[in-house]
Amino acid sequence: MHNVVVPEPRRRPARRPTINDVAAAAGVSRGTVSRVLNGGRDVSDAAQEAVEKAMRKTGYVVNQHARSLVTQRSQSVAFILSEPQDRLFEDPNFNVLLHGCTQALAKHDITLLLTLASSLEDRKRLGRYLTGGHVDGALLVSTHSGNPLIPELLSRGLPVVACGKPLGYERQAAYVAADDRDGARQMVEYLRSTGRRRIATITGPLDTPGGIERLAGYREALGDSDPALIAHGDYTRAGGEAAMRRLLSQTPDLDAVFVASDLMAAGAITVLQLAGKRIPEDVAVGGFDDSQVALTTQPPLTTVRQSYPRISAEMVRLLLSLIDGESPAAVIVPTELVVRESA
Repeated sequence: MHNVVVPEPRRRPARRPTINDVAAAAGVSRGTVSRVLNGGRDVSDAAQEAVEKAMRKTGYVVNQHARSLVTQRSQSVAFILSEPQDRLFEDPNFNVLLHGCTQALAKHDITLLLTLASSLEDRKRLGRYLTGGHVDGALLVSTHSGNPLIPELLSRGLPVVACGKPLGYERQAAYVAADDRDGARQMVEYLRSTGRRRIATITGPLDTPGGIERLAGYREALGDSDPALIAHGDYTRAGGEAAMRRLLSQTPDLDAVFVASDLMAAGAITVLQLAGKRIPEDVAVGGFDDSQVALTTQPPLTTVRQSYPRISAEMVRLLLSLIDGESPAAVIVPTELVVRESA
């Protein structure tokens, strides 16, 4: 007698939950669920909560392609860094901004695409891509004057928000900026209050809003400043080192230096210590950003804090409002002096 193997009945694949399943579980109409999925306009808080709970319960997953066909939106936003690629890894501020914007957009089920545009050709190519319907808007970080991306994107009607004042386009483009000028003024006034009299500065690039505004704040606090006390940097550690060497050569009697970024300040501290200068006894050092770098220098860095979590949240808020058809706006975020052992 032969054993007969009876095959098990083939299981049907589990049916994917639909919008109708969500509506039934939430006790609302299909139209209400649709409005929740497309932005939540004209939906009560109670209905919104019920639909979100029903989506979790049923395991409903939004079909992004279908949503895009209805809304004419890609549900994605570009994060554009107009700097060489290595700056993304050297400067911690970019990563903090990227993380904050990603989290803020995730709450709206929007994907953030990181794009690097360090050369003129990169920017032109990226401009064509961004205005081809691949993204709903763009967040511009570290924009230099003359950057062709800003006029290109604005002329094509793509919603754009800049981090820092977009030089030459302050009236046309939305932006979020720290109060760079006031922060620099606070730092220099603090250094003066500790008895420092020969206060130098290492600026950021003067084709960037931060470079311009922080130098302006330094000058406002000091009045007429000695040109020999000013050296220009590029927001990199190596740039801070080179600028500090120039300052020591030009004005060896300086007793304080305000550096326009923490990363450059770390480089300046290295050069000062190699020159036999004690910090802060011989030379006080102040930075700007209150990044992770400020806690790694020896001694820890006195600096100006700009709230990157708030800046990134405001950038996303302004961009979403632009996507919804509202007019461009600007937000200036206050800065705060943080005193540590370097000054």
